[in-house]
Amino acid sequence: MPSWLTRALGMAVLHAAAAVALAKIEAFRPGDLTVLTVILIAVLVGAAALWSALDAWLGVPDRGRAWFVGALVAGPLSGLLTVVGKAVLVDQTGLAALGPALTGGAAFTALLVLIPAGLGLAVGGKLAGDADTESAGDGDRDADGTAQRPSRTTPAG
Repeated sequence: MPSWLTRALGMAVLHAAAAVALAKIEAFRPGDLTVLTVILIAVLVGAAALWSALDAWLGVPDRGRAWFVGALVAGPLSGLLTVVGKAVLVDQTGLAALGPALTGGAAFTALLVLIPAGLGLAVGGKLAGDADTESAGDGDRDADGTAQRPSRTTPAG
């Protein structure tokens, strides 16, 4: 299975589950949504950021493209799953809700995956770079103690 598909399915299911849970709570307790909405968005952003940071830290190949394509696929898939989940579990939502879920909802979900994933990839890459610097041998250090990376140029001659 391609890595982008794993990320797309995981994030789509997570986003759809959060949207359906929020709709279910809204149906029974409409006044308790503000704090819960903020917490759910923080969990969704944190999941994308943490997963992508782990990808960068572990050195997963082609991770940037995997997260980009995964975010683009997760948007519409999450919208579809949200409409199905609301129809089955909450309030018998009909096909009329599918259009907005596949346009504006999908775009919002894609951005809610893509932006934290980009930040996570940057942070994970920095952490992986720091780990490489710390693992350099003592003989590979400058006078000020910073690690020297070997030169990638070929010697003249």
